[in-house]
Amino acid sequence: MNVTILGIESSCDDTSAAVICDGILLSNIIAGQKVHEAYGGVVPELASRAHQQNIIPVVEQAIKQSGKSKNELSAIAFTRGPGLLGSLLVGSSFAKGLSLALKIPIIDVNHLQAHVLAHFIKQSKNENSAPKFPFLCLLVSGGNSQIIAVRSWNNMQIIGQTIDDAAGEAFDKCAKVMGLPYPGGPLVDSLAKEGNYNAFRLNKPQIPAYDYSFSGLKTSFLYLLRDKLKTNPNFIEENKSDLCASLQYTIIEILMDKLRKAVKDLNINEVAIAGGVSANSGLRKALEEHAEKFQWKIHIPPFAFTTDNAAMVAMSGYFKYLNKEFSSIDAVPFARMII
Repeated sequence: MNVTILGIESSCDDTSAAVICDGILLSNIIAGQKVHEAYGGVVPELASRAHQQNIIPVVEQAIKQSGKSKNELSAIAFTRGPGLLGSLLVGSSFAKGLSLALKIPIIDVNHLQAHVLAHFIKQSKNENSAPKFPFLCLLVSGGNSQIIAVRSWNNMQIIGQTIDDAAGEAFDKCAKVMGLPYPGGPLVDSLAKEGNYNAFRLNKPQIPAYDYSFSGLKTSFLYLLRDKLKTNPNFIEENKSDLCASLQYTIIEILMDKLRKAVKDLNINEVAIAGGVSANSGLRKALEEHAEKFQWKIHIPPFAFTTDNAAMVAMSGYFKYLNKEFSSIDAVPFARMII
């Protein structure tokens, strides 16, 4: 009998639904929210309202595109946390209501674990590119920067994480200071390709073990702009590409320094990246260079699975379904949750 999972993702500002059958992705629909661009960041109340508008058509389209009917669904997986509480409530409430109507179980999914398990999504029957256990995963996004030791699909340990800000936040906040529109990370990546990464030196924090810190980097970047603008009001515009290249280079150096140390100390050469920042071309190139230099076996996700998406939620739900790990109807979402 086929196992068909409907996944629902609503942790931040993307409403997404996906259908996976026996581990193979059949559909993955994502509806973004343009409303936040005017505010330079996600506004939680506006996000939850947009989810309410998007959730029904997104789920309907995902089921239709999958070629399955709602009566063929085995279970519904939903993101329980971490994320914006109002947004999570929309997705979890819809999942509960649909599960009661269809009389099928629901499965709560950890958003961070889902990003890691995105590497196991198959887009065709013969695909076999998933990491082998154990492996290390560098999870980098707007809200998280972590190194995770993954020993099985349900055995993950955070061995290092940011003690303050995340790498994705550093990208976006520094981009905002330069006057770039939200989200700034992709624009920094694009401009960095035209710049000189040695143009400006930024502070790199000295944090013990495998932990990260990016607040000092943001301060260093801010002070650089402040001092240069005193003598040249057009400094940012005249040096935008070099500033982006230097910023991106420093963030990637910080990330890779700790990842390299973890690989060496734990003697695990199977390495993956995940999360929104894993779409960054500089980070992907750095990982490829490390793989060649240190004989790592690397796993870089397709761009479609780097940002928040329901395919990774459905994949996590599929594993949990096989293990009969179902959720109770009174499970409540959490804004903060660890692996």
